[in-house]
Order: sequence, then structure tokens, then C-alpha cells
Amino acid sequence: MKENLPIVLLRAGLACVLLFAHAACAQRLPLERIKLPPGFEISVFASGIPNARSLALGGKDLLFAGTRGDSVYAVRHAGGKATAVTSLVSGLNTPNGVAVRDGALYVAEVNRILRFDDIENTVATLSTARPRPVVVTDRFPHEGHHGWKFIRFGPDGWLYVPVGAPCNICEPDPSRYALISRIRPDGSGYEIFARGVRNSVGFDWDPRTKELWFTDNGRDMLGDDLPSDELNHAPKAGMHFGYPYCHQGDTADPEFGRKRACPEFARPAANLGPHVASLGMRFYTGDSFPAEYRNNIFVAEHGSWNRSRKIGYRIARLVVEGGRVTRHEVFAEGWLTDDEKVWGRPVDLEVLPDGSLLVSDDHAGVIYRIAYTRN
Repeated sequence: MKENLPIVLLRAGLACVLLFAHAACAQRLPLERIKLPPGFEISVFASGIPNARSLALGGKDLLFAGTRGDSVYAVRHAGGKATAVTSLVSGLNTPNGVAVRDGALYVAEVNRILRFDDIENTVATLSTARPRPVVVTDRFPHEGHHGWKFIRFGPDGWLYVPVGAPCNICEPDPSRYALISRIRPDGSGYEIFARGVRNSVGFDWDPRTKELWFTDNGRDMLGDDLPSDELNHAPKAGMHFGYPYCHQGDTADPEFGRKRACPEFARPAANLGPHVASLGMRFYTGDSFPAEYRNNIFVAEHGSWNRSRKIGYRIARLVVEGGRVTRHEVFAEGWLTDDEKVWGRPVDLEVLPDGSLLVSDDHAGVIYRIAYTRN
């Protein structure tokens, strides 16, 4: 794709040719395969977003999507569907993470955070001027292994930035890797909030308690069924979640587990399954789903890559009460067929103002919308 080329995707046939060389076009995606609870339906909200990853809502009916490529996209929407998809900026280093605050878009590359000011007016004038970023900080490591970042502003006003382990399993510098950090919006005040986090690509705060919850991907190469990915709860700063010494709360690492014992660390709030690749997660804060879904956690399972039989490729639902997970079930599945063909991989979730749930898919290059249509 030519750098800095705006893309408006209302010409569906051309978009199919140009942007979907690696996956099926949105118009042909077999959405009828997706199994949802009664009363829910899924549709394509936006298409033509190669490697669509993290999502962030802006004002004036704008949504932003980061990617594992080199581009960030702006999606203008109305009535529950995208009306235009535009390449906002390109030529970046894996701009996976996006967040919006005070009218500015923050973008996470591998080693730095960029800020695009006055983003709503910037999108409106893309035909005449390209956005120029401000470098908020470039203090993060350059390693590409687990280097892509999810970012989000917490209730405290700080920007939370994870740094994954630069390996499958190793004992990296604990002040630089395998952690969740936070910085002020201007890049100052770096703090480590949580340690022992192998690779978190999704977190959110319980709207009732303002406490952090996050997904963490377990290590590879211990077989099909070990270890589980984790959903973790960090009600305060300074907690350690075990990596690289302990996995899934009760399994010592064969190489590093002799150095520190599992009881030293915080246990997972829930084990999500071995190699399901749990990425984005959101508390449901809308009001269009049935009442029992309010404040539930939805988790996007990107799907396994090194298991003899594939697992994941779905969306999980977890009910949280009193700081504990009381229920864990599959909410949406069908991106993995019975004969193990994969046609979609959920990555991140976002709740639209109308209460519907958006899901990005970096395999198909689309964003889905899940809505409740039966009262």
C-alpha cells in the first residue's frame, strides 16, 4: 500500500481486490457460522482494515484501529455501521495500540508513544494535510518479540503501557520487561504497576471498583495443555504475577521455577485455557444487552498457533462479582470450523455508545458488531 494513501471503502469491489489478498472479503465472510446466545446477531461493522487490532473510540462518531502492520485507521460511523475507513497515518513500527484523551490520539509503536493532537479535525482535513505526531516518550525497549503494545488510559488519568518478555521463556531485566507500566499523558512519571506479566495485550478497569484486570498469554513449548492463559486482577500497584517462575498460578516453570515458588505470587482470577491467545478484554458498560451482561468481562481469544489441535478463535464471557470470577463461558464462536479451518481471529473489543459490542479481526481485516436485537 502506498504510504499516506487515504482509503475510502465504499467501493466494496475495489477494496476486496486491494485489501483482502490474505483473507476472504467481508462480503463473503460466513457470519452464519458464528454461534451466539439467543437474541444476539453479528454483522460486519467495517471492512478493509488489514491487520485490524486495538480499538479506541473518539468523538464525532470516530473509531480508531491500530494494526500489526505500519498503519493506523480512522473509521467514521453512523447507525451501527462504518461510512468511511481512512488510512490516518502509515510508515509506523507496529502501531498496535491506540487510545484517545482530551481530543488527542495516542499511538503505541514498539519503543515509543506518539500523540496526534486535535484528532477529530485532523481526520476531517486528511485530503489536504497529513497528521504530524508529537513523541510522548521513546523510553521503551526496541525488541520486536512481544514488542507490540496495547495502551489505555486508566481512571487515574495515567496511560498504561505493557512491555512483554523479549522471549518465550527467559529471566529478563525486571525493570524493563514482563510488566505493565504507566506514564502521565505528557510522558513523565514512569512507574511499574505490575510485574511478572509475560505478554498482556488487553486490560480494562472494573467500572464499579476502578480496579485493573488484564489478560496474560502463557508461555509456549510445554505441550498442548500447559500452561493456561490468565485473566488477572490487580487491585493495587506492586503485585507480581509469576513470570517466568510460575505459570497459571500453580505450575512451576521447568527452567526457572526452582528460583521462586508459586505461593509467592498473585494467583490468576481465572485460567482461560491453554494457548487460546487471550488478547483484548472489556467490561461491558452498555445498556442494550440484557441486564445480566452488565459489568461482565468479554475476552477475545485470538487462537492457538502451536497446539496439535487448534483452540480459541472465539469470545469468552466472564461474570465478576465481589472481585471474583463466578462464571466463565463461551459467548461467540465459529471462526474455527470443525475441520480446523480458520477464517477469523478476534483481537480487541470496544463498546459503542449504542451498547453494541465491536470486535476487531486481524485475519479477515474487519471489525464486527454484535448487537442484541430481541427484548
